[in-house]
Amino acid sequence: MPVLNYTAAVNDFRDARRKASLEVIMSRLRGRAIELLPYEEVRRLLGAVQGTERGLQDIPLDAIVGSVGRYTDFTRSFLPLQDSDCWRWTRVRMATDNPVGVPPIEVYQVGEVYFVKDGNHRVSVARQLETPTIQAYVIEIKTRAHLTPDSKLDDLILEAEYADFIARTHLDEIRPDANLKVTAPGKYRELEEHIYVHHYYMGLDQRRDVTYAEAVGNWYDKVYLPVVNLICEIGLLRDFPNRTETDMYLWLAEYRVALEEMLGWSVPPEMVAQDLAKRFSTQTRRVFSRLWARIKALVMLAELESGPPPGAWREWRLTVHREDRLFSDVVVGVNGMESGWQTLTVAFEIARREEGRVWGLHVISPKVWREKEISAALQTEFEKRCDIAGVTGRLAVETGVAASRLIERARWGDLLVVNLAYPPGLKVLAKLKSGFRTLLHRSPCPLLAVPSGTVSPLKRILLAYNGSPKAREALFVTAYLAARWPDVSVIVVTVQQGNKMDRGIMDYAGAYLESYGIQATCVFEERGSVVTGILSNAETYNCDLLVMGGYSHGVVLELLLGSALGRVLRESRWPILICR
Repeated sequence: MPVLNYTAAVNDFRDARRKASLEVIMSRLRGRAIELLPYEEVRRLLGAVQGTERGLQDIPLDAIVGSVGRYTDFTRSFLPLQDSDCWRWTRVRMATDNPVGVPPIEVYQVGEVYFVKDGNHRVSVARQLETPTIQAYVIEIKTRAHLTPDSKLDDLILEAEYADFIARTHLDEIRPDANLKVTAPGKYRELEEHIYVHHYYMGLDQRRDVTYAEAVGNWYDKVYLPVVNLICEIGLLRDFPNRTETDMYLWLAEYRVALEEMLGWSVPPEMVAQDLAKRFSTQTRRVFSRLWARIKALVMLAELESGPPPGAWREWRLTVHREDRLFSDVVVGVNGMESGWQTLTVAFEIARREEGRVWGLHVISPKVWREKEISAALQTEFEKRCDIAGVTGRLAVETGVAASRLIERARWGDLLVVNLAYPPGLKVLAKLKSGFRTLLHRSPCPLLAVPSGTVSPLKRILLAYNGSPKAREALFVTAYLAARWPDVSVIVVTVQQGNKMDRGIMDYAGAYLESYGIQATCVFEERGSVVTGILSNAETYNCDLLVMGGYSHGVVLELLLGSALGRVLRESRWPILICR
């Protein structure tokens, strides 16, 4: 039989890592522990004594439930959790096909279960190959308890770990009402790491020696409780009924770190919690929602997707944001050209007014060479411009299709700002190829289109209003901007189209704005095209920002019939804020 080559062994490792990742996700959803049990913890808990060597035996792989030193590197079924184990794992995998084979492992036996003393990778490979037994040198440890693979060791270990955690932190004395129960072993070490880091930075911030007890109480009040309160407010435990508040606190912290490493941006905990529920909840409605999204992705062209319904972005924002700013996180496409830097300047102006942050994204084609040099130069220039503008910001660089990447990133922001260099064309094929049109249909938040060469002070707003659901979103945004931003004036333009519209629509918009203390100039055009009415009044009133609803037709009708928005995008020389 031929010896397994290195490439095949690496593929086996990658397959095992994928299974491990899936097992981790499923364990969190089901509330079942999959971590290997730490031998020393079990030995101490059960009062185990020195063992007796039992020599070489064939032992069942399913009965191996823990490890002496590497219990955090593998799942309970010995799937690898660390990419860094690839080299060692693949060497063992190749050796299993070699006539010489691999040496026996060494284990401690406690009752009918085993803990690996030496040979974790050999066990992992054997489990992956579905071998029922493995040769092992066995040391039997005597205890009063008789353990089997079905024994609920996790519960025993959890009680012991919690007792140790309380003994070390004295949390029961510092905060008597605290209840930090978890459902998986090993988590109290993570909590203590959180407290340790908080203790360290608390001392730096206050420039004094902070006692450990003081740090424990402060961590509980200022770090732990706010997250737990968020978990309760959002109802996250309904999505994960088998988990505790402390489980979710730790999971949110871990998930937030993973998201921020992937995005290169900081993410508010409210958004992390919402995304966690959306992606992993076991609630029936969320499971079907994910299934439907996968089906649509398989059967529908991205260019024909219509995106979220009107107002969904605002509902999401009100759920995850606590501050009273509408556009706290501004996502901006950075193309590296002068037009892109001008667009960034407009994004800076919004961020300053909103006391917010700017998250830049530069998308590089996979075919572009010198990618690292391009990325480094862009990062430097972006950071320099943020410093000059006095705005907090970070730039992420990705490869792929620009429109798709911007849509993905916009989920984490409140406003998407892009350069309007290539508005959607007139013909059907040109529209299908338009990345900007894809953004308009699928952006999860309002989109600000900035024509090349434009730097606007954003002080005179023209609202194009026709009473549609998306126009009502534009009315809401206009009211917010005029009420919150200084020295902003508003012109409302309504253009009659046949007998479909009357002055009551315009009067409603004026009354709505007036209810917020905004005196707007209202213009009703009884005849003429919508586009001409919008653009001519923008010129007459010296406007520098247009606010409109998104496409009024569905994707297919807009594709075939066109729209007023498409023509405004092609002809406007002012930034256009498109609401949905």
